[in-house]
Amino acid sequence: MPSFLTRLFGRSQPGVDWIEPAELRRRLAGAAPPLVLDVREPDEFTGPLGHIEGAVNLPVGNVPARLHELAADTRPVVTVCLTDKRSAAAAAQLTEAGIGPVAVLRGGMRAWREAEG
Repeated sequence: MPSFLTRLFGRSQPGVDWIEPAELRRRLAGAAPPLVLDVREPDEFTGPLGHIEGAVNLPVGNVPARLHELAADTRPVVTVCLTDKRSAAAAAQLTEAGIGPVAVLRGGMRAWREAEG
């Protein structure tokens, strides 16, 4: 049985994995990079933290309406937000719709930028 904190923060969705910034960088540099789905609002996507090069911006509230498009893309998906709360929710929606594999960038854009140096 998941702990209270796990349920509260949604970190144990079946079928959803977590990926560290360094591992995502490695995969993005590889021959078959994943689809990076940034679920922040457009002003955050273009804001001070910027976004991961090549990421697709789709706010978390719009994910359900675009599931058919996301299902057509056969690449693994990595969801990203500011920290990892919205991206975990989006990843759960994708997984429930049968889209996968799906991973959440642990720590979101904050962790991505901190890992840069």
